[in-house]
Amino acid sequence: MRKRLVSALLAGVALATATATAASAKPKPQVTAPAPVSWEACGEYGGECATIKVPVDYANPSGASLDLAIGRLKALDPAKRIGVLIVHPGGPGASGINPFILRNAIPAESALRQYFDLVSVDPRGVARSNPVQCDLDVVEQGPLTYPASESEYKAWLAYNAKLAQNCRERTGPAFDHVDTTSAARDVDSIRAALGERQISFFAISYGTQVGQQYAELFPRNLRAMAIDSNMDHSITSAFRYLQTTTEDFEGSFKAFARWCGQTQSCPLHGQDVTALWDGLHRKAADGTLKDPSTGDPITAEQLRVFLFDGMYDPAGSWFDVATTLKALQAGKAAQLRTVATPKAETVNYAYPAIWCSDWKWQVSGFKELDQYRKRLEALYPHTKLSPFWSDVMSCLNWQGKVTNPQHRLDISGTQPTLLPKARYDVGTPAAWNYAAAAQIPKTTILEYDGVGHGQYRNSTCARTHIETYLTSLKLPPNGTHCAPEYPSQPPASVRATEERPLSVTGRPLH
Repeated sequence: MRKRLVSALLAGVALATATATAASAKPKPQVTAPAPVSWEACGEYGGECATIKVPVDYANPSGASLDLAIGRLKALDPAKRIGVLIVHPGGPGASGINPFILRNAIPAESALRQYFDLVSVDPRGVARSNPVQCDLDVVEQGPLTYPASESEYKAWLAYNAKLAQNCRERTGPAFDHVDTTSAARDVDSIRAALGERQISFFAISYGTQVGQQYAELFPRNLRAMAIDSNMDHSITSAFRYLQTTTEDFEGSFKAFARWCGQTQSCPLHGQDVTALWDGLHRKAADGTLKDPSTGDPITAEQLRVFLFDGMYDPAGSWFDVATTLKALQAGKAAQLRTVATPKAETVNYAYPAIWCSDWKWQVSGFKELDQYRKRLEALYPHTKLSPFWSDVMSCLNWQGKVTNPQHRLDISGTQPTLLPKARYDVGTPAAWNYAAAAQIPKTTILEYDGVGHGQYRNSTCARTHIETYLTSLKLPPNGTHCAPEYPSQPPASVRATEERPLSVTGRPLH
């Protein structure tokens, strides 16, 4: 399988029609008595697993159903149990039933582990929940780079139509019902199946959009919600989407360069990191940057994706990023890390099916896209263009239904919401978080003044505030800031980003 992911491509050098309905109608909670949930041991996951029946199409609840897979870790202190905390995975396309989402992401000593039953889900279309299946050879045919010509643009459009048709044929009726509105309704089906009057909700990244739309649909079923590193599903301009993601990519890189200048243990300490990066990128764009371990050329896109991936988790990645850039500068090989090639004929490839059910972009053609690239390269001369350009490109001429297009949230009647965000976040930029907060009543923004995606992981200060709010309903004062927490020494263990969800194509997920 062609290696399309930053880590797989570059670690050779070092080591996740409902818009009107969602926006205007707020359905009453389900009242039908659900069948009892039958839990059983869940293997290496270490918790319990079960399935519940949910409609394929919530507009036709008596029609076909699918088995929605859920997982649970019961409260470690049952005498002080508060209730159920839904922990929704990111992506889209990430599984919530694996050790990372629950057992590893939320450690046993956490108050969340002590006082809540943690419940997560394989969202519809993912893993155990009627997965979106596509032929591996079709997935592998996908273009790898931002179109540089009219012919490349047309090739993208043709490929998107081909992939959508293939995935629909392999998946069946559920293919057209994997949008985030349906995922939010699934959360309420879980609540009802568990017999809970209210749930608490915690999510990072794409899972925040599920939480936002859940609050829109079922506001009184929420006891508390903490949504960390937020999507903004109100963006309708493709350029604005690309501009905000690239803005935080540029800001993250500059923060990384400053960190190297201030941290003696950084492998690039004492060097002009910005000049070094610009030089490597220029060589990659010219086709003269080689992977020292293989001799293969490293493209500018691959180099940017590598840097982008490293900005998610400074503590786990920045030493690796610096080591890799230094090795590339010297033309020396470093430790390889590869991604195993799937052996099945079909693969679970839910990302575009879910994403393109939620986002519709008005792009007139190649000329407009090329103008976007030129404007962004002028605005952000070091990082040029966020790899999330593919979030726009992959939906052009997509043949699936756009059942949940962009809209401003219409929320009322919820409890207060805690919204942690970073100063720079390549996965969900600061601008998205501010926009989301403005659409959710009674929102408290918690500012992490550093770089990273998922502040529960990146900041002990943010983690404390998140856990305090979810357990006691006590919010931090408005205007609370958490100081950056950057590494001073290389991590002793394998970097945390290796556990971060990645799409089957190798592109980072939100």
